[in-house]
Amino acid sequence: MSEERKPIHTAESDQDWADLLSPGRRQLLVNTGLAAATLLTTALSTDALAAEQARPTPGATPPPAPPRPTPGQSPWGYETYKQPTPRPVSLRPGESTLPTTPRRYTDIKSYHAHVYFDEDTHEKAALIRKWAAERFNVELGDWNLEPRGPHVTPSFYFGFTNDLVPIIIPWLQLNSLGLTILLHPNTADPRADHLYYALWVNRSQPVNAYHWPKPEPGKEPEIEQIYPNTRPSVKLER
Repeated sequence: MSEERKPIHTAESDQDWADLLSPGRRQLLVNTGLAAATLLTTALSTDALAAEQARPTPGATPPPAPPRPTPGQSPWGYETYKQPTPRPVSLRPGESTLPTTPRRYTDIKSYHAHVYFDEDTHEKAALIRKWAAERFNVELGDWNLEPRGPHVTPSFYFGFTNDLVPIIIPWLQLNSLGLTILLHPNTADPRADHLYYALWVNRSQPVNAYHWPKPEPGKEPEIEQIYPNTRPSVKLER
């Protein structure tokens, strides 16, 4: 007959069990179990409360359903992706048919200087306006505190005749105070004057004159005239 095996006890294993079941460790295990049980009870209570709050009250009006999108049809239809890419007709001067000779510089009858500003730079614009009126015989326009005509920001302008071009243009370059200034000639094509014949002092900005019509062939154009309205009182610095 085989002998029955008996568990082998050693001093080390007895000591391990004694350490594991010591009063301090037993209390730690008890405290850990209590904490886990408390967290589980709290989580279950929170879920039960949320479920109770979500349950509709008998007789209460249910919340409205989210609106459904109104059925409709795009005004452009559903074939726009098939459209070819068209080439627009060029409206730049000299591109429909190339000219055989250059234009005469005497086609320019006068100039406009448009000074642009905003709520942070209006004091600079006022100073340029004052200096120009004191020194030059020009046609000074009103303040435009909102976009007007092709100009997309507040501005003011003054017009001057061709004889003042070699004086006023360099004067504005040196006395712009950092503001953007559009200088354009006045010819028989106001659209091209603003878009393609223009000079800029400092940074350029958009000019909304693309919708202006081109001069009609055979029709005598009206060229803007300059009528000076200032009385210079300060000698120009040289």
